[in-house]
Amino acid sequence: MTQPYEFTAELQEAVSSFMQRIPFNQVLGIQLEQLSPEKVIMTLPMKDELIGNFLHGILHGGVIASLLDVAGGAMALIGAFERHHQLPGNERLARLSKLGTIDLRIDYLRPGRGRCFTATAVLLRSGNKVAVVRSELHNDEGVLVAVGTGTYLCG
Repeated sequence: MTQPYEFTAELQEAVSSFMQRIPFNQVLGIQLEQLSPEKVIMTLPMKDELIGNFLHGILHGGVIASLLDVAGGAMALIGAFERHHQLPGNERLARLSKLGTIDLRIDYLRPGRGRCFTATAVLLRSGNKVAVVRSELHNDEGVLVAVGTGTYLCG
């Protein structure tokens, strides 16, 4: 009989370390706020290098998509950990190393105005090989800026 899945502090640290070691995430300035089996929350402080519309100081659409993709990928990774928790460590790592975005749809609802942005991702479905994640991006005033649905290869 296999052990039940538990999202331990050690596992949370492993996912956090993995996400923080990605150079692109560092360039953007993405900060992890919460990692759990139910939800991933990340924040992104606004900085001049992320502006897409310089006349209005609006966050670039590519940055919005990237942030939603990173949050979605982290949520898919957590879902994959849960699905593959019974595998030996090296086999689980080999499967999880294949994590990647298959499809990403972003709906831009409002201009990205704000001093800080928060991305929240929840798992819609985690299968043997594919996970589907729903993400939302809000500005620091709580205004919904964009939503995304991502499909991720996860094992």
